[in-house]
Amino acid sequence: MMNVRQMLRTAPILLGLLAVHQAYAEPVLTVYTHPSFAAEWGPGPAIKEAFEERCNCQLRFTVLDSGGAILQRLRLEGAGTSADLVLGLDTSTMETARATGLLAQHELSLPELSLPVDWQDPVFVPYDWGYFAFVYDTEQIDNPPESLEALVNAPDDLKIIIQDPRTSTPGLGLLLWMKHVFGDQADERWQQLQGKILTTTQSWSDGYFSLFMNGEAPMILSYSTSPAYHMAVDKTDRYQAAPFEEGHYLQVEVAAVVNSSDQKALARAFLDFMLTPNFQRHIPLKNVMYPAIDLGDELPDVFDRLIEPSRALMFPPEALRDHRQDWVNEWLDAMTR
Repeated sequence: MMNVRQMLRTAPILLGLLAVHQAYAEPVLTVYTHPSFAAEWGPGPAIKEAFEERCNCQLRFTVLDSGGAILQRLRLEGAGTSADLVLGLDTSTMETARATGLLAQHELSLPELSLPVDWQDPVFVPYDWGYFAFVYDTEQIDNPPESLEALVNAPDDLKIIIQDPRTSTPGLGLLLWMKHVFGDQADERWQQLQGKILTTTQSWSDGYFSLFMNGEAPMILSYSTSPAYHMAVDKTDRYQAAPFEEGHYLQVEVAAVVNSSDQKALARAFLDFMLTPNFQRHIPLKNVMYPAIDLGDELPDVFDRLIEPSRALMFPPEALRDHRQDWVNEWLDAMTR
């Protein structure tokens, strides 16, 4: 057994070895994201492997319930957050996230992007995009509503599943879609829609996998791209998105560097990697969205069979910054009358 004198003699050596180990240890990049990205079936595992092969680092995902939860956690933790990068915010939460002052500029020269809108933002880097849509089960519905107006006015025996706009980005997307189409009459339309809502879930995954796929309701708020997964992976055309005459609300998902991170260079390297084919090829069938760059022949053929919205609906960022909370309060009031 080592005596006190021997321990004192060896302590400097041990401390030196520890310092050398720490100096050569791989840096860790901590990314806050949501379940559908980091899940075993999502793009996260393949992207983690591809990035770690080139970064000499460890990519660590901290999984939160939704994009809304990512923003909430970031705001609660402030400058003391352990996140180096957030991935899973979107165009409906960007301005609120920007206003926290907790995010840094990306300082990148972005490559040519394949988005329905021009992208010039110094903080947020897009990694995918899609349209919100109501996905329906063709074995339960023969003639789905052809517009948001028709859905609102449908009989109450047509049951739908939606998500909470306070905790879910698709839920917030529907709120913005309703507001964009109906304007000052949105609260009345929410009251009309209420009788058709089977349930409002906290997250998209809760509603889609636990309820919709088990036949609890024939329609769910999701994405126009959702059928691509079923067609390509499940080999079925059973689940389809209903095209709505008014157009569909656009979502662009984004990532950003956290200002307090001590791994900013590594975080920016990840953002740069994010817009390469090695990242983007995992988006179409694992995140089931459109890639942010043109993948050419790598884009799965099933994407040619998806609905093409007649209009891309989207509020300007300043409208969301100024009115988002008022619109959420309007929804809450309408749904509790």
